Amino acid sequence: MTATNVGTFKRLSRAEIAAKVASDIPDGSYVNLGIGIPTLISKCLPKDRDVILHSENGILGMGPGPEDGTVDPSLLNASKEPVTLLPGASITDHTTSFAMMRGGHIDVSVLGAFQVSHEGDLANWDTGAADGIPAVGGAMDLVAGAKQVYVVMEHVTKQGAPKIVAACTYPLTGAGVVDRIYTDCAVIDVTPAGLVVRWMCDGLTFAQLRKMTGAPLRLGLD
Repeated sequence: MTATNVGTFKRLSRAEIAAKVASDIPDGSYVNLGIGIPTLISKCLPKDRDVILHSENGILGMGPGPEDGTVDPSLLNASKEPVTLLPGASITDHTTSFAMMRGGHIDVSVLGAFQVSHEGDLANWDTGAADGIPAVGGAMDLVAGAKQVYVVMEHVTKQGAPKIVAACTYPLTGAGVVDRIYTDCAVIDVTPAGLVVRWMCDGLTFAQLRKMTGAPLRLGLD
């Protein structure tokens, strides 16, 4: 299925997607940020909330990149970008970090995806492409252990094919693990009754969104 003739509307930028996720993270949450768009969330968390960021390479209490340009090469996030430590931060080995991930101590895990199914199945580590490099990292541990899983991604591929699908065709990271999907077009909850649209971009109609989505949608705007 390829999305075509869906009209003109303003898609969210990567930074705007990150800001939308950041605005929904509850105060006091322990949050793991995956590679790509998720790492941008550290730059736009609301100032009135205490959110503790975790990186699977062993940082708890991670801050955004250094504003003064002073880089500590030993402090990197999941995207291998320089970060800072907030007061009270700690650094652990991988064993302790993964024990936190697997043990249910992460409130929200934010990950990118190649595909998400209407039942919340997640595929984000291998497309099977001949020139691709499979890279599961700690994703399987995160989706199994986190209390909530948010996915951030473009709504369609560069070729216009839906990334929200009836059934994933790529190898799964986890089955039925995704709670909410943030794209450059919409915010969609994965519920027992199916996919529920909570928000759409300005200028985008529900009919247009359905054409870009490979699974049934139900409108439930807040």
